[in-house]
Amino acid sequence: MADAITEGAAKLQLDEETGEMVSKNELKKRLQKRARKAATAASRAQGQGQGQGQGSTNAPPSSKAAKPSEVTIDPNAMFNQGFLAEVYKLRPSKDVVTRFPPEPNGYLHLGHAKAITINFGFARYHGGKTILRFDDTNPDAEKEEYFVAIKDTIQWLGFAPAQITYASDNFQRMYDLAEDLIRLGRAYVCHCNEVETKLQRGGEDGSSPRFRCEHAAQDVETNLAKFRGMRDGEYEPQAAWLRMKQDIENPNPQMWDIAAYRIPKNQHPHFRTGTKWRIYPTYDFAHCLCDSFEGITHSLCTGEFIMSRESYEWLNQLLVEFQPMQREFGRLNLKGTIMSKRGLRTLIENKVVRGWDDPRLYTLKAIRRRGIPPGALLSFVNELGVTTANSFVEMARFEQSVRQYLERTVPRIMLVLDPVAVVIEDVDEETDLDVPFSPKDAAMGSRKLRLTRRVYIDRSDFRTVDSKDYFRLAPGKTVGLLHMPHPVRAVSFTADPASGEVSEIRAVFDKESGKKPKAYIQWVPEGSPAAEVRIYSSLFKSEQPASVPGGFMNDLAPDSEVVWPRAMIEDSFREVRRRAPWPEAEGEKDGGFGPESVRFQAMRIAYFALDSDSTDDNIVLNRIVPLKEDSGKNV
Repeated sequence: MADAITEGAAKLQLDEETGEMVSKNELKKRLQKRARKAATAASRAQGQGQGQGQGSTNAPPSSKAAKPSEVTIDPNAMFNQGFLAEVYKLRPSKDVVTRFPPEPNGYLHLGHAKAITINFGFARYHGGKTILRFDDTNPDAEKEEYFVAIKDTIQWLGFAPAQITYASDNFQRMYDLAEDLIRLGRAYVCHCNEVETKLQRGGEDGSSPRFRCEHAAQDVETNLAKFRGMRDGEYEPQAAWLRMKQDIENPNPQMWDIAAYRIPKNQHPHFRTGTKWRIYPTYDFAHCLCDSFEGITHSLCTGEFIMSRESYEWLNQLLVEFQPMQREFGRLNLKGTIMSKRGLRTLIENKVVRGWDDPRLYTLKAIRRRGIPPGALLSFVNELGVTTANSFVEMARFEQSVRQYLERTVPRIMLVLDPVAVVIEDVDEETDLDVPFSPKDAAMGSRKLRLTRRVYIDRSDFRTVDSKDYFRLAPGKTVGLLHMPHPVRAVSFTADPASGEVSEIRAVFDKESGKKPKAYIQWVPEGSPAAEVRIYSSLFKSEQPASVPGGFMNDLAPDSEVVWPRAMIEDSFREVRRRAPWPEAEGEKDGGFGPESVRFQAMRIAYFALDSDSTDDNIVLNRIVPLKEDSGKNV
């Protein structure tokens, strides 16, 4: 894998602005493009100056072209224009209240980051508040660990709910309203099974006439008695359920007498209410009522609930005074992975991945462990914008967004995956080199890099036999070592007679030629800390793993995790670790961060973060994303 990462760098040169190794042609194109941008910016600045001033129109151009500023996206653009701006116009409110209502039956995934950003951001932009409400209406699937993880994730993303509530806070109130619905003749207790219910709704293909079962004709007193019997445990699980009496002639399936209450199959004690309740409201019954109870002005949810809007409004208009407004935005989907809880559980149970936080997954827990900063997720959502259409985003676009965020916010240091020693024979005395953490941001400061007689380079950066198309280290060949005062030339090497593996290279400084090296490679001083490095790539081979014949388990990529157990990292990593988080994003301030906030660019390799398996004495690193790829580089 080290060869795969650095082999393509044979013909590459250092882009000093980005820290990347790119082909000669690519570097030339980049420099030309930057020069054009700088000239354009200078021209504009000059034009503005001439328009404002009284001087001659023939004033000489500035001797130094202005550096073009980085393009930034207005973080409020998604709220002050487009879909969400129109939503607000439909219901302008002085006191905006939104909610994020997760079911605590699993870990949140990347799609939830969009929903969180929209609900919290919409309220914040309009000076309102957001409630975190747990939809805890299915005790068979809920666990305390999910409640805790969801709260922690929202905080990590940089949001603070004005209030944390639970659907279970309103169990008695909702039960009373269910009885009111029965008294209005708008609900009945049904005993039909799944097959019978499907027939009533038009059959498998929906071609048969829809009809109501005999239970719909029961009188109010019978339905009240049966519903109370459900409450008191007189029926076995799934033997009876309360249905809303809606409009089966309506073309919307969400109006075909959907469920309001059911008896859970396993009867697990509820996390908060224990065994007090044997029946629980469905999402379709509880969600709209809780929105009304909490004064939600704008109920913003994903597009799969657009058909539910009619039943949402139908039920609220029958039972409650305050009427929230529901609107739906497009769901965020990522190509090349799966995010369903059932599918992820299969991967975990088959030991394909370590757990819900395995860095190859796209749960927010896994994304966090991998090292992706919360600010990068928010920036990505903002880049995509908000419409009613679902987004199907390629993995490369997501990683590019993360990479652009990291490029300007984390320090740069050197890492060697597969070390081999180089003895620089004319280093008589060790010295310290003062090297900036970032060529773009002086505020990051600098670090001391020890120039020792013995240094370590990556094994893939040395060949025992040279060739014309090879530009790294080989016998008699010169290469630049990043930040070194002079290039080095290899003069000899020692190899293990049994395996042929090179164990030591001897080199000297090339001070006389005066030629700029055609390639630069990274290195670390003798005595640098050891590290275990985990290189992650896509878990699946195709863009649609779930559509592969035989299922996603037949689409697993063979090398989604490659581990380098004896890597070496320069000692300034300790300073990077001490000064974390990188960057100091809202969700990771004030000590609310873990080891994943120790982020950096390993020059010529990738962006990395410290893994939770690390200890004070054992460094474990995860690759966040690779460096920018181009046609001359094979990552």
